[in-house]
Amino acid sequence: MFFITLNAQERGKSLLLEQDRPARLWESAQCYVRQNAWWPHLFLLMPDHLHLLASFTRSSGPRVVLPKWKRWTARALGIRWQRDFFEHRIRNAQEYQEKAHYIRQNPVRKGLVNKPEDWPFVWDAQG
Repeated sequence: MFFITLNAQERGKSLLLEQDRPARLWESAQCYVRQNAWWPHLFLLMPDHLHLLASFTRSSGPRVVLPKWKRWTARALGIRWQRDFFEHRIRNAQEYQEKAHYIRQNPVRKGLVNKPEDWPFVWDAQG
């Protein structure tokens, strides 16, 4: 499993949350699930970046799947992503919990909501 951050090229703008982009980004992520390319356990959109806790197959890890997904979302949704992405391998349950907490708290730290459960742009496989 990996903790991943993808950034839009234009930081400081609300590109990922405009119009129907949140729903379409999630739908495209689910399309990759149906293809057995990845399994997002936690997927949170911020205005100009997204955080993800995801599992991948051994043959198609994040360095294979994410560039394809970014290309598709760039073409279909007009999102210009930064060239690369940040990834960190999750090695145990404690790390998973720490990263999940960090992700859920991101909208609170940025002053977008008062508590994590108020942020609407999050999909959590654990409920």
